Amino acid sequence: MGTHHQTIWRTNRLNHMNLIQPHPSLEVKDIEMIRPMHWLALAWKDMERCPTAGVTHGLILAIIGGGLFWFARQDFWWIAAMLSACMIVAPLLAMGLYDISRRLERNEEATLADAFRIWTCGDKRLIQFGLLLALSSAGWLVCSAALIQWMLPASVHTPADFIRLVVLQPEFGLFEVWVLMSALIAAPMYASTLVTIPLLMDHPTLTVQQAVLTSWRVVAMNPFAMACWAGILCLFTALGIGSAFLGLLGVVPMLGHASWHAYRDLVVYDPTVH
Repeated sequence: MGTHHQTIWRTNRLNHMNLIQPHPSLEVKDIEMIRPMHWLALAWKDMERCPTAGVTHGLILAIIGGGLFWFARQDFWWIAAMLSACMIVAPLLAMGLYDISRRLERNEEATLADAFRIWTCGDKRLIQFGLLLALSSAGWLVCSAALIQWMLPASVHTPADFIRLVVLQPEFGLFEVWVLMSALIAAPMYASTLVTIPLLMDHPTLTVQQAVLTSWRVVAMNPFAMACWAGILCLFTALGIGSAFLGLLGVVPMLGHASWHAYRDLVVYDPTVH
């Protein structure tokens, strides 16, 4: 009986280890640092071919982001929480744009209805990954609040308080530490999300662990190109939000379509490898 139990335990352990091993059919490519500009060019072509879906996605995020910002405009921590939530929702919302780009590259018809239909797929892997993103964002918010409240003699309540007490603080330390901590938390989140959602959409048998691990392999193989892409994402997002969220009408479809082309460029599927 003991031998039988040990055999079952070893089998379960091997099955679990296989779930977190790199998928053998997925190959990560090495690209040039300026390659992200090519993704933006391809995204522009997708926007021209199917503009309605892109603008609609941008409008939804602009309304959500602008509405939440207006609701919480006098409370800095609510604004931080809302913006973090938007950053989490954006990759999931972009699934519709990923599907549009996938259809266009196959020369299939792509409509707004197709983009919305992907949200109703009920894929438990995407739900699981979304919950992981939510927990990560909540962790950043809690750590950020704890750091600021611990290092400051006064409390931060409004955006004006944050600018006055943290950003414009004459003494070196708090703002720089806050930025560094935010970057340390954002970096693994970025590496975990880079190509994960397109991978899960494109490969129904892939596990969340395998998709995340592949995303990390992409960053490890192309650190400079992925740093460049991260800078582009931050710049476009800042422009979209800084324009009273109106810029998101163009930024969201541009980055959504480009992210799909990034995935296609960075990860190659070889069905002959098992």
